[in-house]
Amino acid sequence: MKQKDIAQMSINELRERLAEEKGQLVKMKLNHSVSPIESPVRIRNSRRTIARIVTEITKRERTGATN
Repeated sequence: MKQKDIAQMSINELRERLAEEKGQLVKMKLNHSVSPIESPVRIRNSRRTIARIVTEITKRERTGATN
């Protein structure tokens, strides 16, 4: 997910997406530990997406934006 897509989402959508991404990351890590997944780059991309979402949420909370 790109930063411009994240910037267009509301704070509630961001929180929902964050929960989804964290769940997917846990599943991918578990699957990867059992048997290597085809593309381990997906784990890295998921972590980066989570970081982007958390950064956007923090930025909005500091500025006081509600959408």
